[in-house]
Amino acid sequence: MDEKPKLSRQMGLFAVVATGVSSMVGASINVVPFMIHRSVPLIGPNVLWAFIFAAIPALFAGLAYAILSSAMPRAGGSYLYVSRGLNPYLGFAASFSQWFGLSIVIGVIAYISIPFLRDIAYSYEFFSLSSLLEVSWIRVSLSLCFIWSFVYVNIKGIKSYTNLLLPMVIVIFSLGSIVILASLFFEVDDFLVALEQKEGLSHIVPPQPDFKWYAFFSAAAVMFSSFIGFDAIAQTGSEAVNPRRNLPLAILIAILGVGLFYFLFTASVYSIIPWSFIAEQAQIKDITAPGLLSYVLPSGLDTLIILGATVALINDLPAMLLSVSRLMFAWAKDGIISNKLTIIHTKNNTPVVALIMAGMMSTIGVLGSNFAGDFFLGIDIMVTSMLVNFLLMCITLLTIKSYNPDLFKKIKILRGRSAQLFIGWGGIFFLSGFLIIHLYKDLSSTVDAWYFHSTYVWLIVMGLASLVFLYKWNKHEFSLNKSRFKKLPKE
Repeated sequence: MDEKPKLSRQMGLFAVVATGVSSMVGASINVVPFMIHRSVPLIGPNVLWAFIFAAIPALFAGLAYAILSSAMPRAGGSYLYVSRGLNPYLGFAASFSQWFGLSIVIGVIAYISIPFLRDIAYSYEFFSLSSLLEVSWIRVSLSLCFIWSFVYVNIKGIKSYTNLLLPMVIVIFSLGSIVILASLFFEVDDFLVALEQKEGLSHIVPPQPDFKWYAFFSAAAVMFSSFIGFDAIAQTGSEAVNPRRNLPLAILIAILGVGLFYFLFTASVYSIIPWSFIAEQAQIKDITAPGLLSYVLPSGLDTLIILGATVALINDLPAMLLSVSRLMFAWAKDGIISNKLTIIHTKNNTPVVALIMAGMMSTIGVLGSNFAGDFFLGIDIMVTSMLVNFLLMCITLLTIKSYNPDLFKKIKILRGRSAQLFIGWGGIFFLSGFLIIHLYKDLSSTVDAWYFHSTYVWLIVMGLASLVFLYKWNKHEFSLNKSRFKKLPKE
């Protein structure tokens, strides 16, 4: 290994779309819309509407990404866009926020994938195995095995990565369609009968509670996290074929296609399982869509959807590892962190050191989830991070014309300035609102210790990041050579 090899353009449109889809479909669809009742207990029966509302700022942010990606097709995504279109420090702050949030959530996803395996074991009446998967050290060990296996797959190269991702995406949508079709055959009464037969439990659906605007907006802010995966597409800028066309196209396909799938999937589950039962179970244990539907689906089908959900969840990991490793690679290329992270594998053309570092950060996410006893701490950190990141992206869309006119001229889609300003201001309005609501919910919540407030953890990390940037800025006299932050890095 040395620094002479470079990232190579081997990813076609389908592979780039699969990267975004894989980062979006997983915990976002199988866990968050149901476990949201633990984080926001007053949301009641309004989860689906909050989910739809959360798509609005995601669409604004996605359009901003698509526009900027057409002008700056390089690895680094958000870092590159903001550092070249707004400000170098804010570019690092935006991307570090994203990197930290995603690194933690990779660990969270690996950690919450184990209950899916537990549900498969339980469905086949392997009760001892199901109980073992609840044991803390076993859950942590299996989570770490998932992470480091996918670090290895990523290091092996884009071909290995693509050969893994594409079949898994097909499996996800094929088996996920079972959940969508289930609503045509089952309804709430079928579930209540099955619950009494299988568990001897009788559940009475309570009257619909009063609508709570605060709970609605709080839930929407959390479920906004379901749409962040398209950012992973931007990180393939140095490895995508025809990136000025394929990156924006892939972002739009991922947002619209996955958004529709989310809506149909979540609506199907809530049309069969009473919201009150889901809310009740979310306070007791970690629940999943397949685990809930196993009460009514015939034997065999229940296992298939659990398998599909497991694949969807695990498939988040390789795409997210690619994303966070390319961010570190871009920082290193600009000299903000050690240039050892620019080391490319001579045979596989992958940033091997950056991938190993991504695995190490994700390991912290697993351990943190186990220590906190509630994976929503990791989710909340990631939501804060991504809201800040996307907010800066929309601001960049407003400033790039005056800050960097040369790169502004390279924008290939939605070139009309009026459309760009509408997208930028619209994103700022919605994302700022979501960020304020999310921070208020976190800071006003009752927790056992201050470090269970995700806002405080995020602020500490961002403070350390700022010190790193300022140190490097002064040491390398970047302030005297700002022109380097006006040009795209060499491939």
